[in-house]
Amino acid sequence: METDNKILNQEFKPENPDSDVLLEVRDLKKYFPIRSSFFRRVIGHVKAVDGISFKIKRGTTMGLVGESGCGKSTAGRTILRLIPKTSGSVIYNGVDLHSLKRSELRSIRQKVQIIFQDPYSSLSPRMPVGEIIGEAVRTHGIVPKEEYNAYITRVMKACGLQEYHKDRYPHEFSGGQRQRICIARALALNPDFIVCDEPVSALDVSIQAQIINLLKSLQKEFNLTYLFISHDLSVVEHISDTVGVMYLGSLVEFADTEQIFKNPLHPYTKALFSAIPIPDPDVKMERIVLEGSIPSPANPPSGCKFHTRCKECKERGMKVCERFVPVNKELEPGHFCACHLYNTPEENAAYEAEMAKQDSMASSAGTTV
Repeated sequence: METDNKILNQEFKPENPDSDVLLEVRDLKKYFPIRSSFFRRVIGHVKAVDGISFKIKRGTTMGLVGESGCGKSTAGRTILRLIPKTSGSVIYNGVDLHSLKRSELRSIRQKVQIIFQDPYSSLSPRMPVGEIIGEAVRTHGIVPKEEYNAYITRVMKACGLQEYHKDRYPHEFSGGQRQRICIARALALNPDFIVCDEPVSALDVSIQAQIINLLKSLQKEFNLTYLFISHDLSVVEHISDTVGVMYLGSLVEFADTEQIFKNPLHPYTKALFSAIPIPDPDVKMERIVLEGSIPSPANPPSGCKFHTRCKECKERGMKVCERFVPVNKELEPGHFCACHLYNTPEENAAYEAEMAKQDSMASSAGTTV
């Protein structure tokens, strides 16, 4: 037991403790193998997360948005090492989470938590609320045994729950109260970073506002850092400091919230934001309807993944979109976008030369055959 306690109490000193960046994701990829039905051989991969990179500053919230199936939740779970990565790195407080041994990861696990989308299925129906919130507190030795009950009560009250709720079971609560229990369970471990995986999508609109306000007040009180995953853009605009837009496993745009909502650059971001309802009957909405269906992540399009549905690409006849993956560039201070629309004349000339070279090689190869 002494050895276990030493492992649990082991602390990792950050490489750059004065840095304002708490979490940095570098070219993170998560591919799921596709196996044949008989021999179980790997015949392909589902590219759920395909090389995303971003940074989150301490005490701030990054919103991660995109259509269903774009890889948002998989990205969040891979970041926390709930599922193994394929490649890339996740640097938390100067430490690469995916390079840690299991014993080392356990000591840092309490600092990185997650709030799941479904507040009912993520709670054990056989345990009372007090045990659900306090189970990990005991495991990690957050407080002495004599202070345990008082500590759980304080955490519950901070999340809008009462002390008499300790002995009740999850099925006795409403959806909003169950989500408060999930928040309390994460908060009880005194974390620095929390992944909020669509925490309000299963709730009524009025309850959504309560949970969002609770998350914001807890962030201010405990200096928490959030990765807020959602497809509700109005909620993301309200709670986030920065926003990343995902499409088919890739991050196509990233900027401060005010900046990206005021001036979206990527055609996909413009289409998403055009769906936000405006509460003014005199304002005519200019809805951008995306044509076609989302390509399969098991067989994504070559070049820019969005070119099969991009109106700009079709109208301008941009062949470069079909052949080359766009580079993620900083077009404004802090505003990154991966789109060939913003190529410089020199970059377009280089792409055209490369395409001519490829066409020439293909033509000569066909003649030889």
